[in-house]
Amino acid sequence: MIRPEIWWPADGLTLEPNALRAATERERCLALTAGPGAGKTEMLAQRADFLLRTGTCRYPMRILAISFKVDASRNLKDRVRRRCGADLAARFDSYTFHAFAKRIIDRFRPVLTGNDALDPDYKIDSPRVTRRQIEFNDLVPLAIQILKTSQVARNAIRKTYSDVFLDEFQDCTNRQYELVKLMFQGSTIRLTAVGDTKQKIMAWAGALDGIFSTFANDFNAVPLNMYRNFRSKDKLLRMQNEIIRVLDPASMMSNDQIAGNEGEIWDWRFATSQHEAEYLADQIASWIQDEGIPHSETAVLVSRQPDLYANLLMVELEKRGIPYRNEQQLQDLSVEPAARLIVDYLLSLYGGREPKAWLRLMDQLIPFADETEQADKRHDWQRFIKSERKQAEFLDLLGENRWPNGWSFVDNFLNRLGISSLTALSPDYESAARLIDVIQETKTRIEEQLKIEPDLIKALTKFSDDQAVRILTIHKSKGLEFDSVIILGVENETFWGDETEQRCAFFVGMSRAKRRLILTACQTRCTPPSNPYRWSERRNYHKEFIGYALPFLE
Repeated sequence: MIRPEIWWPADGLTLEPNALRAATERERCLALTAGPGAGKTEMLAQRADFLLRTGTCRYPMRILAISFKVDASRNLKDRVRRRCGADLAARFDSYTFHAFAKRIIDRFRPVLTGNDALDPDYKIDSPRVTRRQIEFNDLVPLAIQILKTSQVARNAIRKTYSDVFLDEFQDCTNRQYELVKLMFQGSTIRLTAVGDTKQKIMAWAGALDGIFSTFANDFNAVPLNMYRNFRSKDKLLRMQNEIIRVLDPASMMSNDQIAGNEGEIWDWRFATSQHEAEYLADQIASWIQDEGIPHSETAVLVSRQPDLYANLLMVELEKRGIPYRNEQQLQDLSVEPAARLIVDYLLSLYGGREPKAWLRLMDQLIPFADETEQADKRHDWQRFIKSERKQAEFLDLLGENRWPNGWSFVDNFLNRLGISSLTALSPDYESAARLIDVIQETKTRIEEQLKIEPDLIKALTKFSDDQAVRILTIHKSKGLEFDSVIILGVENETFWGDETEQRCAFFVGMSRAKRRLILTACQTRCTPPSNPYRWSERRNYHKEFIGYALPFLE
């Protein structure tokens, strides 16, 4: 434990003044807005380190972080562990809104009565069945119902946490904000809401306008802004500044912050989508072979439907032997909690030195409980895995192939874990069919990797396709960053709908780039084999979006 006055950011990092103030605030709630690349996640990790290491979050109180996506929740938890160590990070809980709502329902289910009453073994699936089954979108409303009805439930949550982090808060919906207010408004809990109104791309899901000012009023929060973008090179920042001029002039970066000339911006236009695919594939190959850019540092972003817009590019990448990861096709299997659990277990079982896998595994296996129970569970799992590892080593000595023997160890592991613990990994898994699908898809994916890489450890390491070009929607790219970003199809026919929402989406996409940004457009975009409804082959480049790039082109 150290005194708050002598705390300094972990790992010797330097925080800009407002970020440092946010990390070390001990009294007030905070409404922190920041642009892409400004270090929002890092600031939250440093704040957790400050609260835990200085005792500002007094033992046995905990910190709660609520995010909108599973991978964002996991990334924040991992970063906190790196900053303050596993022991202190054990008091940091990171969930999505729906996952936390489910925990409320599971703990206080008897509060629900009448048509909302649920049996102990209720499921999550469609359609809704009285007492037996609720739909995924019922989770937050039912949690709200519990908190409205039960002061015991409200007090239990408030007595657990001293601090709450609300990540990507610009996407908060009216129902989610109602849940936040019921849990924490009027309490002494410090809330830190973090986000960027210029990245609000969840309007279609009911994201609230003016959420930060509303939050500041409701929770007497101090408004702060983090200005500096540490991700993108200066030339890209100047292009971003032109969009910020339209979206939020008050947040424009000062000229002295972005005076350099590093970074690349290109506008490539093609006669046909076939020409586009061939040229992009050649360029990506050149970046990998000539510049040494890792596969995973290149991303191809599309406004919607990667299977339709990037189908020709994927064919050309395959011809050149360039591995790629189609996020839509894979349905984000690598970020599925059950898939990650299985892979981390196998890495811990067979891998000689896989500390990251072991930490992730323990994080998923150890329940939300007091430290004594957590220690007991950790000891039990360590003993089980040690025993299984001895058996695996014995089979190795006998010359047995690790696969499919490895899956028999997975079966043992999953049986010991139990169905209740597996379903607790994600609200989606309350649907038994979905859980079974994820487990089977994981097995199939590992076997596919083994055909390419026979070494099981190497195949498992590549499971998440870390060494592959990423192809994904702009929406899924949020929170990620890459050396080189290609925004495919900057055309009127691709970016259509609400102007502000599309402008925000384009801003999110272009701000993923650290060094190089490519914008493409075609005169003719060939109809995909699936013959989608209302597909327009004749295309028109998006004058506004490409116009932001024109002053900065190479």
